[in-house]
Amino acid sequence: MKWPESVTIKEVGPRDGLQNEKVIIPTQRKIEWIDQLSETGLTYIEATSFVHPKWIPQLGDALEVGKGIKRNPTITYAALVPNRKGLESALAANMDEISVFMSASETHNLKNINKTISDTFPVLKEVIDVAKESGKTVRGYVSTVFGCPYEGPMDINQIFRVCDQLFEYGINELSLGDTIGVASPRQVDVFLEQAVKRYDKDSLALHFHDTRGMALANVLKSLDYGIDTFDSALGGLGGCPYAPGASGNVATDDLVHMLNNMGIDTGIDSKKLIQSASMMQSCLEKPLPSHQMAIYNAQ
Repeated sequence: MKWPESVTIKEVGPRDGLQNEKVIIPTQRKIEWIDQLSETGLTYIEATSFVHPKWIPQLGDALEVGKGIKRNPTITYAALVPNRKGLESALAANMDEISVFMSASETHNLKNINKTISDTFPVLKEVIDVAKESGKTVRGYVSTVFGCPYEGPMDINQIFRVCDQLFEYGINELSLGDTIGVASPRQVDVFLEQAVKRYDKDSLALHFHDTRGMALANVLKSLDYGIDTFDSALGGLGGCPYAPGASGNVATDDLVHMLNNMGIDTGIDSKKLIQSASMMQSCLEKPLPSHQMAIYNAQ
């Protein structure tokens, strides 16, 4: 079995990691944290989300964060954008990449975006068109690919309907999300066997949550299919406000540890990651849930 020689890890902690945290992190501390992350060897950081503060109060300072971070020219700084208004703010902050999002599940999409899937498509098409006209790359997120908290298992044809449309609109990459952390390696195997026949595997990323402790096992199965891009959040931060019971993302520090020990290059400095995780742990005043941080905290 031939695994990729290197893997790209896309750090989503500043957005996906913090959005579910009740303790509001001061803007300057977020900026300092992203600046620290920029020194770890990461090549991609999802810095914030330009959603209305009423929905995600934690990220109400998106414009200030986007403008305040120290840009490392080797890093892509991305932001999640729900609509044209959010896009205008993201462009004002000069984000490198724009991320659009929707769900494969009709019910989750309604709760998360307050629109049907059909009504979401034209909104995202406008964002994608304008972002690309503005010289930005565009990433698409599809949530609940491996299961929905409201509808249960998802029909693969429904998932592909959403993915097909986003690719038709011209996204550069698609992140497939296990939003509530229900996937197993067998399920990932069955899904990717069809997905890599339908889409270029180099245009796919996997976004696993670790609710049931299966995220690293699912990453391992994805490697079997040559998938070499994964989303993760430092320390295992994260969760979805509209997916009850969902816990954090696969932890960046645990993922880097596993890949490094498999001889797969990530380009990321583990020690600097832990230092950065320790900083956010202090801000949140609670231990972060990753295995590497448990070891660090015990020392």
